[in-house]
Amino acid sequence: MNRSMRTYTHPCGTTVELVLGDITTEEVDAIVNAANSGLQHGGGVAGAIVRKGGRIIQEESNRLAPVAAGRAVITTGGNLPATHVIHTVGPRWGEGDEDNKLASAVRSALAVADEHGLRSISLPAISTGIFGFPLERAVRVILGAIRSFLDDAPGTRQQAVRLCLFDEHTLHAFEEGWGELTG
Repeated sequence: MNRSMRTYTHPCGTTVELVLGDITTEEVDAIVNAANSGLQHGGGVAGAIVRKGGRIIQEESNRLAPVAAGRAVITTGGNLPATHVIHTVGPRWGEGDEDNKLASAVRSALAVADEHGLRSISLPAISTGIFGFPLERAVRVILGAIRSFLDDAPGTRQQAVRLCLFDEHTLHAFEEGWGELTG
């Protein structure tokens, strides 16, 4: 069972929450998949999403690929509790312009949710796994991108933005960087 660990309400009314748990069990309108540009969901979070959500997610993804770093697309949630999966492509560490690409990936995921009238979304720590983005740096970029999206979109439909983090180490890093969002 996922546990809420910290909550902040942005002046626009959107609640941002740190959650410890499994993103595939999140009961939100959309979960975010930290995808590769080919939208091939074999391992990590992407693999878990397809295993739990079903092949329909991969089949829809195949029709949408390729997706550039910093961009996002949406598919059904299949058998997941979430009705949609937003696939956003974060940067691989070392490819160049990583901070901007990661911020764009976060903002793109939030914008796609808004475009589809979704009110709740759950994101993982994009690019910090096999893509090698240093965690503490990614925390600053991800939280800053959420804040800038909410600052710039006072009419957002987002009522809840959840950061669903799989382990205590990642959760602690987000707790340490929480001021990027609330400051």
